[in-house]
Amino acid sequence: MTTPVYRSAWVDDEVRALKDMATKFFEAELLPHQQRFADQKHVDREFWFKAGELGLLCAAVPEEYGGGGGTYAHDFAIFEAQFGLGDTGFGNQVHSGLVAHYLLAYGTDEQKRRWLPGMASGALIGAIAMTEPGGGSDLKALRTTAIREGDHYLLNGAKTFISNGSMADIIVLVVKTDPAAGAKGVSLIVLETADVPGFRVGRVLDKVGMKAQDTAELFFDDVRIPAGNLLGEEGAGYGYAMRQLAHERLVVAVCAVAATEAAVELTVRYTKERHAFGGPLFDMQNPRFELADCATLARVARVFVDNCVERHLRGELDPTSASMAKAYCSEIQGQVVDRCVQLFGGYGYMLEYPIARMYADARVQRIYAGTTEVMKELIARSL
Repeated sequence: MTTPVYRSAWVDDEVRALKDMATKFFEAELLPHQQRFADQKHVDREFWFKAGELGLLCAAVPEEYGGGGGTYAHDFAIFEAQFGLGDTGFGNQVHSGLVAHYLLAYGTDEQKRRWLPGMASGALIGAIAMTEPGGGSDLKALRTTAIREGDHYLLNGAKTFISNGSMADIIVLVVKTDPAAGAKGVSLIVLETADVPGFRVGRVLDKVGMKAQDTAELFFDDVRIPAGNLLGEEGAGYGYAMRQLAHERLVVAVCAVAATEAAVELTVRYTKERHAFGGPLFDMQNPRFELADCATLARVARVFVDNCVERHLRGELDPTSASMAKAYCSEIQGQVVDRCVQLFGGYGYMLEYPIARMYADARVQRIYAGTTEVMKELIARSL
């Protein structure tokens, strides 16, 4: 008896068709250029335009702002298509999954019309800058300041580990507009990077994995930003970020599950094709049992994250569940990919094999968007 194929309840025919189309696009336009993108530490800008033409950018943004008019489900389907192919270089999870939703949630109608159509077409690449040198998940300890002076803010400080950082056209900055006010002094301001005196991109960072993803240092020296680029209310930025972090953590969990499932599928195929000691590896008990265990872990993570997605689509996902999903799914990804590498043997350690790149890429999933340790602390506070 063949076990029926599991299908996520939130994936209807339209979402499935979008994922299939995205998969074909990434197979044709992304995978053949992975090494070149890794060598240059970013995906070509032309690729962003091609993705925009197909509706793979800002799929959940309303049509009136140039987007696809879909839901979070459409975003997640596109992210799953990419991570399911073992790619992490295209920074769409930040661009469409985070930046666009900050603008939708807190931007004025004028701001949305100014920035979102360009993001949907690929003409504007978006980034969000929270983390600072010497700081991690503690947003209350921010040192980058944006002090109001007339009709401008004067921006000073530095950010690091910023995805899409070197190519970004717009950056949602998390800054202190009132350094003496603690969390109540945190605000969100959008920097338009073109020809801005005092703004400088530092190093594009050389990472263990995710080699093709543009991750950069940013520096601000008396950068003047129009007051009209304030996102939402001054002093409300900390609360805004906390609310959006639940969504961000679910994005990480969704991508983690897609990558975990892909690793299992890849390894099952390899062990059935690879012969040793007179037969396929898959016919031996240990590989079979290892893969049975990995497949089970992947399915449990899938069912959990699907439940979170369904609740998120109804507007019911709580921050604790999002933290659980992020922590659990990223940890499972690391465990499963590691076990899959073992089944590949020496070839699993060769970067020409996708499983090796997946191994390197998986590690940071337990760090960004809040470390596993931070997730546990947030979960514990709810107990």
